[in-house]
Amino acid sequence: MKSGIRLKSAVCDTEVMVIHCDADVVECGGMPMAETKPATLGTLNAEHANGTLMGKRYVDAESTCELLCVKAGKGSLAIDGVTLAIKDAKPLPASD
Repeated sequence: MKSGIRLKSAVCDTEVMVIHCDADVVECGGMPMAETKPATLGTLNAEHANGTLMGKRYVDAESTCELLCVKAGKGSLAIDGVTLAIKDAKPLPASD
């Protein structure tokens, strides 16, 4: 998947920008995301309805995929059914 493209959810308002991703399909709310928003939204899967937060980066366990949420929504992000986690901020060095 190409860096810089924006993906839109087919079931909620979520939109993400791809930072880097080796996966072919990113899911939101249990449905694949696409570059264009569908005319009618599908049904949100209750198992994938934890929501997304604008401005947060989402990564998989191996850090092979990183997405930046540019528009929040009700669906949660996943790859192959495995939910992505919010990327932790790096701690700043101590300033003694």
